[in-house]
Amino acid sequence: MSKGTVLSNGDSNLFMERNSISVAENFLTLDHYPTLEKKIDDAEKNDLPPFSHFTDEEVLYYYVHHQKNVDQNKNKSDGTKREYIRELLNFAKNIVSYANEIDIDIEDVKEGSLFKSLSPRHIKRYQEWMVQREPYINGRKSAYAAATIARKTSIIRSFLKFLYKNDYVVTDLTARMASATVSSDERPDRDLGPSEALEILHFFKEENHPILFGILHVLITTGIRNNEFCHARVCDLSYDAARREYFLRIHGKGNKKRTVPIKPKVFDSIVEFRKARGLGTTLNRNDVSPLFINSEGNAYRSTYLSRYINKAVKRTGLDCVKNRLNPIAPHTLRHSFAIISYHSGADVYRIMRSLGHEKIETTQIYLQKEFEKNDHAVHLWDKSLLKDFV
Repeated sequence: MSKGTVLSNGDSNLFMERNSISVAENFLTLDHYPTLEKKIDDAEKNDLPPFSHFTDEEVLYYYVHHQKNVDQNKNKSDGTKREYIRELLNFAKNIVSYANEIDIDIEDVKEGSLFKSLSPRHIKRYQEWMVQREPYINGRKSAYAAATIARKTSIIRSFLKFLYKNDYVVTDLTARMASATVSSDERPDRDLGPSEALEILHFFKEENHPILFGILHVLITTGIRNNEFCHARVCDLSYDAARREYFLRIHGKGNKKRTVPIKPKVFDSIVEFRKARGLGTTLNRNDVSPLFINSEGNAYRSTYLSRYINKAVKRTGLDCVKNRLNPIAPHTLRHSFAIISYHSGADVYRIMRSLGHEKIETTQIYLQKEFEKNDHAVHLWDKSLLKDFV
């Protein structure tokens, strides 16, 4: 990458930079956005396409931070931006690093741009390589799950469509990309029923571990997402005197807000968690500090919380843990909330609202196996001629 560009890193190409963490942080900051907006303004004044004077790195950066809504809270969250940056930088770096293996047969580099030099055949080959070779190059012992392939494909496709729509590239690079969908039987098994959740809660309660018990108790009984737990603040917890109940204000996916009840025993667990961390236990609407902190006094990061819960639950040695194909993580506990609610008589619409889902189809995915078990035709045989054999 040449000197003088907004995202300059000396003479090095950021796509090939070894320190991926520092590169990602460089792309995550919003410091460069106003300068890039000015470049677009200048292009418009001169009747040029908006990204005429952008480098590849700059157009990638702009795509991630592009503000579609005047309300900042309705644009991409930092977590979403991190995921997009990681995936798109990885995509560009792989194209360069494994060009021969992928067969990126570029004869002429156009305008010093990787993206402008690509053709639909290259993206088709990259997608095939991503599915067949990338997981093993990254040290995995098995192929990517269908959901992972679908996520990676979706991010890359969206970015390339953005380039074409805004005239940064002259060809629709996604023209030969294969679709990547996830069928119901390809989804990882995240089901955790009432009895299994009870076993896990009992284990950590009897172990007298207020930290782990508090985390698990909150996640199972509220169904909140990993990120929602990590971002919860003291000021988000309040008491409704009319209902005589505690509530937690959630900053959800897509920066949408919702309120979840905190039942009395769950509130007690939050109090014990905070006592164990040496924190205050008084409600305070002005306190924006994290409601839950790690041993270093910082808010939990979602990746750390997943590893922490997985490792802790594994060591229980419970049969419901040992016999699972997929690890137990915060999202498993979210599924558990849906299943327990369904068994408790809640309808799908109510569960959807409680989870903060926009579409009822998403909630139905959580409950698909429950529907299959309950709605099977054999349950009607109790009154058939074969009733004595079932």
